[in-house]
Amino acid sequence: MHHPIKLAAIAGSLALAVTACGTASTDKGSAASNDLKSLPAQTSIDVPADAANPAGDGKATCPANTTVAYIGAQTGPNAQLGINIYNGAQLAIDQHNKANPGCQVKFKKFDTEGDPNKATGPVTQATKEADIIGVVGLPFSGESKATGNIFEQVGLVHITPSATNPDLTKNGWTTFFRALGNDNVQGPAAAALAEKLGAKKVYVVQDDSDYGIGLSGTAQKALGSRLAGTDKVTTGQKDFSAVISKIINAKPDVVFYSGYYAEAAPFDQQLVSKGYKGGFIGPDGVKDDQFLKLAGSASNNAYFTCPCLPGELIPDFAAAYKSAFNAEPGTYSVEAYDAMTILLTGIDAGNTTREKLKTYVAGYDGQGLSKHFKWDETGELATSTVYGYKVDNGKIVSVGTIG
Repeated sequence: MHHPIKLAAIAGSLALAVTACGTASTDKGSAASNDLKSLPAQTSIDVPADAANPAGDGKATCPANTTVAYIGAQTGPNAQLGINIYNGAQLAIDQHNKANPGCQVKFKKFDTEGDPNKATGPVTQATKEADIIGVVGLPFSGESKATGNIFEQVGLVHITPSATNPDLTKNGWTTFFRALGNDNVQGPAAAALAEKLGAKKVYVVQDDSDYGIGLSGTAQKALGSRLAGTDKVTTGQKDFSAVISKIINAKPDVVFYSGYYAEAAPFDQQLVSKGYKGGFIGPDGVKDDQFLKLAGSASNNAYFTCPCLPGELIPDFAAAYKSAFNAEPGTYSVEAYDAMTILLTGIDAGNTTREKLKTYVAGYDGQGLSKHFKWDETGELATSTVYGYKVDNGKIVSVGTIG
C-alpha cells in the first residue's frame, strides 16, 4: 500500500564534499572554520515506496483497552529531545486511529525528566498498568540503563528512538530495541566529520552522563593522533572557563562536545566569547533548535552528528508534523514515528498482549521512513546510518551521510 508520506527526489548532494580547508592555528584556535560552510546542504530525502504505514489498511480491530505509552522527558533541562520523540509517536498514533475505527489505540505519556534517578518511578507505574503492551522510549541512555531491568521483569517491549550508549544491549535484555545506530557508529562518524572539516587537531570534552562518557570514548579512539586533548564537565555546569583555558592553549581546529545541549550551548557561547575561532561539533544530544536558541550567534561555528534522518526533508511528513504541532520535525521525530508504526503494525496483526508484541518486534523485518528495521538478538539494528548537519543562517541543515 502506498505510504502517506510522498516521495521526494534527491535534489542535493548526499556526499560530504568539501574544499580543502587551511588549518593554521592561532592562539584562539584554528581559523579553518572560515571555509567550513562550503559543505553542501542536503535538500530532500528519497523515502522507499514500501515504508511502513501507520494507517495500515484501515480494517484493523483490537480490544478497546489496547494502550501504548511514551516514557521519557517532557520536562527538565533537555526536555525538547523528549518532546520531539513524543510528537513523532503521537503523529503515528493519530494517523492510525483516524484510519482504523475498529482499533482505537490509546496513548499514555509518562514524564521522567530525562533523569536516571527519577525514571524508575514512571517506568514502574507504566509496567503495572496491564493495558500498556508496548512503549516508545526512553530517550536517554542513563535512564534506559536505570530502568531496563524493570521492563525485562514484566516482558514489556520498548523501542528507544535515541538512546545510543553501546552497553545498553549488553545486559541480556529481551525487551530493549534500539531504533538507531549506537555510539560505536556515531563516535567514528564524529571523527570523520572533523576530518571533512579539515581538522588536524580535535579537543574532546565530555559530560558525566552514560551517554557522554560512552560517546567520548569511541570518538577519542577514532581520532587517534588527531586528538589534541580531553577534559570533563558536569551536568548542570554553568562556568566553563577552566576547560576553555586548556582548549585555547591546545589550539585545536575543532572542539567535539560529548553530551547534551543544556551544557553545550553555554559552553560554546563562552568558547566564542573568549576568542575561539575553530569549529564546534556536537552529537545528537546537542543537535536541537534549543542549542541555537541558548547559544545565540556563537552557534554559527557548530556542526552535528546524528544517527537520525532529517524529517524536514520528507515533505509530507514535515507538513503533517507541522500541522499537528505547529513546529518543524525535531531530532528523532522520524525515528519515534517509525518506532510507533512498528508497534501499531504489530497490534493490527493481532499481537495485543505484551508477550505477542515483544515477539513481533523481535522478528520484525521492514522498511520505515528513516531506515530498514531488523534487529539482532541483542536489540541492535543490522545496519545504521549517521548524518552530518551544520548551522546555516540560524538553522540546522543536513549535509548528508557520513557513516
